[in-house]
Amino acid sequence: QVQLVESGGGLVQAGGSLRLSCAASGRTFSIYTMAWFRQAPGKEREFVAAISRRGGGTDSADSVQGRFTISSDNAKNTVYLQMNSLKPEDTAVYYCAADRTAIPRNYIYWGQGTQVTVSS
Repeated sequence: QVQLVESGGGLVQAGGSLRLSCAASGRTFSIYTMAWFRQAPGKEREFVAAISRRGGGTDSADSVQGRFTISSDNAKNTVYLQMNSLKPEDTAVYYCAADRTAIPRNYIYWGQGTQVTVSS
């Protein structure tokens, strides 16, 4: 089993920045890919960004490219999401996810989420 704990959410004005962290514990050696998803009120959960723990390759949604950066510190079993130039539409609960495969179809491990609120 793998446990994921997010932190770093909060309230920020539009144009500001936040950095989210996701600390993994348990059988972390089994993790291949870690990712961030978000879910805004009344909307479906959507993919934000992902990173491979084996090669460092990343992927991100078009809506956040150029503003959000995903990174990881494998020694600390932690993945980060640096969010710059935040917009009100970025308001959502952000979830960390992990999986044992390179291209997950359904992530099997999920954190509890952290709220990000961007005021206009």
